[in-house]
Amino acid sequence: MDDDRPDVLLTGLLFYDLVLTGLGKPPTPGEEIWTTGMGCGPGGIANLAVAAARFDLRTSLATVFGDDFYGEYCRDVLCDQEGVDLSLSRTADDWPNPVTVSVACSHDRALLTHGQAPPYSQDVLMGDPPAARTALVHIEAEPREWLAKAAANGTQIYADVGWDPTQEWSTALLEQLALCHAFLPNETEAMAYTRTDSAVAALGTLSELVPVAVVTRGGDGAVAVDQTTGEYAEVPALDVEVRDATGAGDVFGAAFVTASLGGWPLNERLRFAVLAAGLSVRHHGGALAAPGWYGVDRWWRSLTDPELKRAYGFLADRLPANPGPPVQYAPVTPPAPHTSVGPRASERRH
Repeated sequence: MDDDRPDVLLTGLLFYDLVLTGLGKPPTPGEEIWTTGMGCGPGGIANLAVAAARFDLRTSLATVFGDDFYGEYCRDVLCDQEGVDLSLSRTADDWPNPVTVSVACSHDRALLTHGQAPPYSQDVLMGDPPAARTALVHIEAEPREWLAKAAANGTQIYADVGWDPTQEWSTALLEQLALCHAFLPNETEAMAYTRTDSAVAALGTLSELVPVAVVTRGGDGAVAVDQTTGEYAEVPALDVEVRDATGAGDVFGAAFVTASLGGWPLNERLRFAVLAAGLSVRHHGGALAAPGWYGVDRWWRSLTDPELKRAYGFLADRLPANPGPPVQYAPVTPPAPHTSVGPRASERRH
């Protein structure tokens, strides 16, 4: 019997992102700096939605769009271009869509955001959430009611977490992992919440709280434990030129869910996620940098390094026969040069 449930259920705040790149140094007060590159596109929760949809996952998104140019643009991209189901989303009258300007320099970035609190909460948007195979969620200090409802529906929850601006790193947040199938923090977050001093030690603590624990380590790759299969995996990062790291952590999560739904071994799931995230940082613009099957297939077919060929040899049997048409990357100024792509470990947006 066919499973017609959404593969991935998502909710969160959506942004219109304007990314400025090519700065030699960050600006100082009173100074004007001209950049050499610029990209734009939907961001925030759209990063996850586009990344999942480009891996052919049936993706259902509950978010709020502003009734302005920015909201209309983001809705058109998500629905018409990327095929994301927006039936749970709403357009709010007289509410400006949040806009973020990302200023990228020296392998880091600063974010400036204009916006207001959305008129509809996640719980209002979701109501009684539809049954879905998975949900990718960003857990926060205040638990969301819809999350428990989704878990009770049989939806497997894949969660991440963000930087705690208070730097209190309350361990009470980890109580929400009782609802989750998988937890995918970065090592800074993982160590802070578990009060440990290494990614591996943090992983050990988290593996006692959730069936699948993953800790991303930036330039050192990622480590993971799957208690349901008894697997442990440690994957190194791969070297790549970083053009824009916005949304790479979301691509990592979407790729890991894709491989998990396919029933892949943990080592393959982790390598695939590191690869997808690495491919995304070679392009501007958060959501629209997601590689999808097309980008992964193109990388695999162009690969000549024998060591990488062995490490990623599983792709020969995992890639779809038809990876689909080329993905549409974010509009950029100037146009990005045609270069081959390679993977790197994930980095987060916001």
